[in-house]
Amino acid sequence: MTLTVLTDDQISGLVSNLTKEELQRFMGVLRGALHEYSTSTTVPSKENAAVTAAPEIHQPERTAINSKATGATTLFMPSSSSVGTGMKVVTLTSPSAEGDEDARPKENIKPTGAITLFSPHGTPLGFLHASTLTAFRTALASLLLISKRDPSSHLKTITVFGTGAQAYWHIRLSLLLLGQHIHQVNILSRSFSPPVSSLLKSFLTCPNREKEGWENTQFSVLTPAHNEYERLLKEQLLESDVIICCTPSTKPLWDGGILTSHEGRQKGRLIVAIGSYKPDMQEIPQEVIQQALKRHHHGVGGKHHWHWHKHAEEGGVVVVDTLDGALKEAGELIRAGCRPEMLVELGELVMLNDYHEHRHHRHHRDEKENNKQEVGEKGEEQDKDHWKLAKWLAEGNVIYKSVGLGLMDLSVGMEIVRFAGEKGVGSRIEGF
Repeated sequence: MTLTVLTDDQISGLVSNLTKEELQRFMGVLRGALHEYSTSTTVPSKENAAVTAAPEIHQPERTAINSKATGATTLFMPSSSSVGTGMKVVTLTSPSAEGDEDARPKENIKPTGAITLFSPHGTPLGFLHASTLTAFRTALASLLLISKRDPSSHLKTITVFGTGAQAYWHIRLSLLLLGQHIHQVNILSRSFSPPVSSLLKSFLTCPNREKEGWENTQFSVLTPAHNEYERLLKEQLLESDVIICCTPSTKPLWDGGILTSHEGRQKGRLIVAIGSYKPDMQEIPQEVIQQALKRHHHGVGGKHHWHWHKHAEEGGVVVVDTLDGALKEAGELIRAGCRPEMLVELGELVMLNDYHEHRHHRHHRDEKENNKQEVGEKGEEQDKDHWKLAKWLAEGNVIYKSVGLGLMDLSVGMEIVRFAGEKGVGSRIEGF
């Protein structure tokens, strides 16, 4: 067997130069892994056309240790699936250390570490630096929902909180896949610091802008130092089709009333929150999540119904990458009093046809009905539910909260090893 070793620069070089087709392959790999995790069903492939029940998915809870010497948190994230086993160890500065004199960080430690990959038989296959890999796989998961938005009406303006690697990769992958539909990218930062300039420059000087179709996309930066920050923040949020939060914040990033007001609820938005990973951290205002789960009178006899994913056409939906992890680690969901039945895992949604595909299928189905071809009641009802959900994912108020799980690192890491071999990148140790 061969052990592949990849540095952060090598991984960054590989994923920074993806074609749209190569990006879609990575999306397909992660889509299949998340679907398998959430539904206990493997996705048919060219190599294996059968759908297998009860796949070998093991996703233990991650563990954390805190260092008083550095004020940093080290996370241990194991996972196992039919493709093998992975263990990621990553260290980053804990924002909660700011209020603890004994644990106050000596410096800001950006997420850094490594993931080790093993074959199903335990043979080491890869040792990968985790910094770029973590940001890339997180953005890749978010892209599975971003790509389901209606590009003609709900993808024109993207607003991003944060200026780090997560912010960069969420913007970069969105532009690569859907750049021709994105007219405006707003970047919000605490200050106009060197990282902000670097982030902005990376897009303004990108040589692939015209080839990828986003040469006319406009970029802006807003910081609290602006005299009209509050007014401009409100305007940008109201105009946004997608809001992406990439900060380790311990308090909401905006006033919840902006989006829960009558004005704020006039259009559907996708809100992605990936920066907070502890119960005391929070990016999305509590009111926004509660509004997404609010009871309304509707239906026969005015009965109360929760607007969960089955009723997505009429109300909000909270999507999470891992149900167990989110309920224990996502401060927003904990504060909002979310229960398991109020959430749906991303893996349950990723295999749905996009809204425009559903419309196409429904059109052809209607033609068949006109030709007197029968459609079973159960299949008809299921089709309606899927159509409503696809429509909501394309146009509605969708919240996606990610705390991360090792399975993402395992599946994307394995694909990076394969891709590196194809491109001749990395060090390889034979007979390891």
